[in-house]
Amino acid sequence: METTLETLEGDRVKLAVTVDETEFDVAVEAAFKRIAKEVRLPGFRPGKAPRKLLETRLGPGAGRHEALQEALPGYYGRALVEHEVDAIGQPEIEITGGHEEGPLTFDAVVPIRPRATVAGHSSLRLEIEAIEASDADVAEQLETIQRQHATLVEAGRPAVDGDQVTIDIEGTVDGEPVEGLTTSDYLYEVGAGAVVPEIDENLRGASAGDTLEFDADHPEEDDAILSFRIKVAAVQERVLPEADDAFAAESSEFKTIDELTTDLRERITTNRRSQAGMVARDRAAQAVAGLVELDIPTALIEGEIDNRINDMAMRMSSQGIDFSAYMEAMGGDLSGMRDELREGAEIAARVDLGLRAVADAEGLTGDGDTLEEYLEALAEQTGGDVEGIREALATSGRMLEVKADIRKQAALDWVFERSEIVDGDGNPIDRELLQPPEPVDEPVEESELAIPVTDDEVGETDSSAPDGGEKE
Repeated sequence: METTLETLEGDRVKLAVTVDETEFDVAVEAAFKRIAKEVRLPGFRPGKAPRKLLETRLGPGAGRHEALQEALPGYYGRALVEHEVDAIGQPEIEITGGHEEGPLTFDAVVPIRPRATVAGHSSLRLEIEAIEASDADVAEQLETIQRQHATLVEAGRPAVDGDQVTIDIEGTVDGEPVEGLTTSDYLYEVGAGAVVPEIDENLRGASAGDTLEFDADHPEEDDAILSFRIKVAAVQERVLPEADDAFAAESSEFKTIDELTTDLRERITTNRRSQAGMVARDRAAQAVAGLVELDIPTALIEGEIDNRINDMAMRMSSQGIDFSAYMEAMGGDLSGMRDELREGAEIAARVDLGLRAVADAEGLTGDGDTLEEYLEALAEQTGGDVEGIREALATSGRMLEVKADIRKQAALDWVFERSEIVDGDGNPIDRELLQPPEPVDEPVEESELAIPVTDDEVGETDSSAPDGGEKE
């Protein structure tokens, strides 16, 4: 098979492919064998009719037509691999010769990934949440605990957001009660935003003994009107317990409020530190995406959506969940899911193009020691050998993807190392704090050594993938 490559305008290339008659005849022979299984000829069992007889009955073009349908995608795929074409969509194929006899020739016009250019990637300013917990952070967490232990008392005033109101509620459509919207002695928090906003709008300023009647648009059914009748039985406000030693002893394992607040501060800081490095790298990827000014091809976005849906379906399948049944149970459809994923897919595509552009600008490659380390790790995981894996990746065309991932990771590292990282107030973040905390060495009980490792615990994906979330 001979191939040539021509670069066209509009991020396209044209592959011209010639398959000599001897090679194509192998596909034609296989095609006639398949045809023989489907055609009944007197005197021959299914699949045993000779090619010559089939050519006489059906014409030589029948085998060639069948062979084209089956073999052409393989020829096209080999051409892509040979020229390392980074295709992002389906080709436009024109068969230029070989319909009836002779070598098979065809042209394939293929959309390819565009090459972006970026500027300013060497001096990015990345903003993340402060790692050290502030007094306000601790106070917020402490208030959450206080609210869990709060008591309700009569407010003696009209209701405001945060108050708890005891209500009898009746919701109807055309006079018929709506399931889930008719109940008595229901405790509702004003401002919670449940069902429809009109509920909160009418409860604000209401007092015990008031009866409220109002209409609202149905949130799920077009052109349907919900009619509400609400009787307010009581308006109560939360009274938080005093944050003192007695409260700390009652609500936690600590004896004093100082011990409790110290623990809260340490927990907040530890949690943020464990995530800070990943968040900062994600900010770097997003910042690079913001430098990409070209329009993202639709094929690139749709391909990213396809990948995300396929990944979701595979994860569900591994857990014994049927994707189609899940979609039906959730009342969703594939079209709606694609719409929900589109914005994130476009961002991921911009990250991809931006990091490739950085790699181009800074001469970062997907070869060398990093590639060898990847191949060695893959060989160890699969029990194969490095050269066999290298050949398999090259033959399948996956090597292009592997090298691209390595280049993008190197580009993200390059940008991250040169970025200024600050908190919301503009204060520099100590880069040492962006490293995950060292694991604490604890004594291991003898019984713990016998715990088996399950398949689910092997092969975790890297949550710091350059696309800001899913690894390609």
